[in-house]
Amino acid sequence: MFNRTSLQAAAALASISLLAGCSLFAGDEAEAESKIVVGTTSSPTTLDPAASWDSSWELFRNVFQTLLSFPTGSTTPQPDAADCRFTDGASKVYQCDLRDGLKFSSGAPLDAAAVKHSIERIRTIDAEGGPSGLLGALDKVETSGDKTVVFRLKESDATFPFVLATPAMSIVEPASYPADKLREDGKVVGSGPYTLAKYSDGVEAELAKNPTYKGYADRKNTGVVVRYFGDSDALVAALKNKEIDATYRGLTAEEVVDLSEKKPENEGLQVVETTGANIHYLVFNPEDPMAGKPAVRRAVAQVIDRGALVAKAYRGTAEPLYSMVPKGIAGHTTKFFDQYGDPDVAKAKAMLRKDGIDKPVKLTIGYTTDRYGSSTADEYAEIKRQLEGSGLFEVTLVGKPWKEFQAAYQKGEYSVFGRGWFPDFPDPDNFIAPFVGKDNVHAAPYEQPEITDRLLPESRRKSDRAAVTDQFDRAQQILVEDVRLLPLWQGKLYVAASEEIGGGERALDPQTVMQLWVLHRKTSW
Repeated sequence: MFNRTSLQAAAALASISLLAGCSLFAGDEAEAESKIVVGTTSSPTTLDPAASWDSSWELFRNVFQTLLSFPTGSTTPQPDAADCRFTDGASKVYQCDLRDGLKFSSGAPLDAAAVKHSIERIRTIDAEGGPSGLLGALDKVETSGDKTVVFRLKESDATFPFVLATPAMSIVEPASYPADKLREDGKVVGSGPYTLAKYSDGVEAELAKNPTYKGYADRKNTGVVVRYFGDSDALVAALKNKEIDATYRGLTAEEVVDLSEKKPENEGLQVVETTGANIHYLVFNPEDPMAGKPAVRRAVAQVIDRGALVAKAYRGTAEPLYSMVPKGIAGHTTKFFDQYGDPDVAKAKAMLRKDGIDKPVKLTIGYTTDRYGSSTADEYAEIKRQLEGSGLFEVTLVGKPWKEFQAAYQKGEYSVFGRGWFPDFPDPDNFIAPFVGKDNVHAAPYEQPEITDRLLPESRRKSDRAAVTDQFDRAQQILVEDVRLLPLWQGKLYVAASEEIGGGERALDPQTVMQLWVLHRKTSW
């Protein structure tokens, strides 16, 4: 994702820790008791979808609708506000027919004009850090009557339905959201499962059940209160004090491990582990005198011990990754392991010597200190230890806050720098396309015509995403040969829940965005 912010590596270990039980009540007491209180360190940066390509998506998924969505267990977009399909054989014309009777929480009809307005204002406003980049393939939006919307694309792009399923494409009421500027009054008008009853920026969001909602979400509670915390210590303290029922996005690896241990304070808790789609990787600067050499990049790839890295820095809450496309996404391979096998210093040394390099290679490795969680410093300290332990490298680590780090790597100040990626949608295209080409997300041009001019266009002509394995297999082989990017690990997702709470195992959709409506209290008699 180009600009998703506030997504820490620990945050990518999206956790739900639920502690409060209940009994059956009647009337107002029962309604209050059925509400769920959750805590997170990931607060929205905006309430307007046209400005957000970040953790604000968590809130959007629960108060807005999109034409398509990703219910838990789905690997392809499913109908939400509409039934959609490509109407041509080239994946360039995409038609959506809206459900009957859709309304915004204001009572206004959700019609084709509202959809057109919502999508077009994203491009018109083109907010810094906003999602307009997701609509690069879109030519124009047309409507036919009140219920039909047609998207005409500039080029074949079978991933366009995945884009429409992201919370960035939330449908907003035209009367409340100007076509040419952002809404900034702190209010929301949507058509999602909940309405935003109250909101205090950085403090709390109160969600009430939307009585006019028509969609796929089966709401298991009457409402949710989301409380935002500045750090995980405060979050955990609130959890232990039973001031909140649940947490998501914000627990560190150590806290996940701690919650998994059998101890008195964890009695009655269960922790469920699933595979995540977030990845961490290294980016080599092609203009650097040493990192620009293929032999150096290959030697680094030959030395890095991913198993030791995740064990020491993340205590097993991540797993080694040998492909830019992670496990759980179609097209995943283990090509970096196939090429390099287990870490081998002798092989790495031979690679350098063959290129005439017989002295320790000096590398400056940059990383961000405030974007991916508290374990990031440990991660890069371990990378430095491994590289220098081989005797083949001398590493200088430079950790900076995200904005300074981003400016530094864009200026080419690092030989190598570390990045994380949290996908916009669960398709292999989103783990290849953003990283290659002249204007990729790393501000380090990676000209690779076979990928950009042949493999990606070929794959995007196929609406059957199961039929693009060959293209992505070849693309990943090219990445292995170039070693401009070096995958390190992918995160795991954890759901920790008390025996009195249900729905935790289904709370995260394939985009690892929280579906708050599935959480509910079990009744006791």
